[in-house]
Amino acid sequence: MIPECVAAPTAGMGRFAAGADPIKRGQILDGAHRVFMKMGYDAASMNDVTREAGVSKGTIYVYFQSKEELFAALIERAKGLFAESIRDLLAHHPDPEEGLRQFGLAFIRQIFESEMIPAMRILLGLVDRMPTLCQRFFASSPSNARTILKDYLEVHVKSGYFDIADTSLAAMQYIELVTGAYMKGRLFNEIAETPPMEEIERVIDGGRAVFMAAYRRKPDIS
Repeated sequence: MIPECVAAPTAGMGRFAAGADPIKRGQILDGAHRVFMKMGYDAASMNDVTREAGVSKGTIYVYFQSKEELFAALIERAKGLFAESIRDLLAHHPDPEEGLRQFGLAFIRQIFESEMIPAMRILLGLVDRMPTLCQRFFASSPSNARTILKDYLEVHVKSGYFDIADTSLAAMQYIELVTGAYMKGRLFNEIAETPPMEEIERVIDGGRAVFMAAYRRKPDIS
């Protein structure tokens, strides 16, 4: 019998090499997610994760060398899942006004209905000791929703719909316009419950109107 922590035959033989089984990796991340959300980063240990995930200590260290690496992987997974959902959403809304509206709705749902804010609160407690870990959460990357929005804006700059010199800045501005108050209010528990949909739509429509006034290409009347 091959121990869990020893390299298994390759995927072509029906098994994964050590540290390469996506199901086992997901099992560990799911257990770590429950532990970190319940205990916080400092109180949690790799032993807690092994018990919650139902794996051996040898196995967990094949996949993740440290608690920091494990927490970073959780951040990247959550960012990636949200980014993919945003990319798919925008692909189904080629009209920029509706695409921006749907983006705003999806981002606000993420603020109030996911564990993004609890994760950010954990990160705030680590920012002085682990600045690199916190930077990864906000970094521009293919798995960042801001990057997805930037790419969407660039498509519509090329089509002539928008006149935007800096799409990265514009993407950041739009996110702030439609989610800024909600993000900060939820982060510091000033807004504990999801606002009524009528209010959310009013905020999004107002932010979108400001964005359009700034960046929608003006007709050439010369």
